[in-house]
Amino acid sequence: MKVPSLPRLPKRFSPLTASPKSKARQVKTLRTAIQRSQRPGLQFIVHLDLYHWLFALSWRHFLLLVTAFYFGLNLLFAIVFWYLGGGIGNAEAGSFKDAFFFSIQTFSTVGYGSMYPQSLAVHILVTIEIFVGLLCLAVLTGLMFARFSRPTAKILFSQVAVICPFEGIPTLMFRAANQRNNRILEAQVRVSLTRDEMTQEGYLLRRFYDLDLVRSQTPIFGLSWLIMHPITPTSPLYGQTIETLTEVGVELWVSLTGLDETFSQTIHSRYAYAIPELRWHHRFVDIFYQTPDGRWCLELGRFHDTVSLRVPPPPTAGETLLMVD
Repeated sequence: MKVPSLPRLPKRFSPLTASPKSKARQVKTLRTAIQRSQRPGLQFIVHLDLYHWLFALSWRHFLLLVTAFYFGLNLLFAIVFWYLGGGIGNAEAGSFKDAFFFSIQTFSTVGYGSMYPQSLAVHILVTIEIFVGLLCLAVLTGLMFARFSRPTAKILFSQVAVICPFEGIPTLMFRAANQRNNRILEAQVRVSLTRDEMTQEGYLLRRFYDLDLVRSQTPIFGLSWLIMHPITPTSPLYGQTIETLTEVGVELWVSLTGLDETFSQTIHSRYAYAIPELRWHHRFVDIFYQTPDGRWCLELGRFHDTVSLRVPPPPTAGETLLMVD
């Protein structure tokens, strides 16, 4: 089915003049939009998902939070021990330091024996703290194991996408590379174009259009993958200009999924390109090279580099117009 075109569309692309220093970004716009659009009552419901929040935290923030929770909880129990006073055997009278370290020993069930409870109130408080400590240990162990065992993709996407002729057809291209020393099996990629459209009733909607790819799946994704979309008359990009694409807020959303051969679990990665990150009449430089022992390798240091096709660049030693799809 042909995608409806926008008004005042010329017949071809205009040359794009994106700055080489423009930076692509990870897909965070959808999550941000959801959070910002929630009503105050719904935000409270969304934030109740404590497990997901703890699971999604970075390792640095997670460890800082666990450390602060551990010392904060022991500090709270130490205040109660210190307030009760005289209920800890071999502890210095009125010493908050002894109360704090007694709480640490009780929380972790170490029990060195130098300090011990000797009143009913302290016995009850010790019972409560040991129970809380066991629960925290079980929850923390589960979270740590879940975070360590979670399979993650380490996919590198090119910072820019290029538009250049391929088989006589203007083609949108970008590339991805597997940064791990393993393979992704049955890898599949989807590219969607998103843009704002006005309906006949006057409603502004965010439309999604799936782009047809030269190859959308590969049985083994080990090194690099050049993902290509031919700009034919049925393409949402056909006949657009930089002005019309910018006017309707066009973005290209990329989703790559596959089976990690190490974990035998599904992994996914995502990325997004905005209009300033497209380069017209450019191609990617060749990043493949062969070692003396015959192995093929990737030069990831030039993974994001492109060359203009308007003035043919002088060929370098061994460089070819190699486009691995």
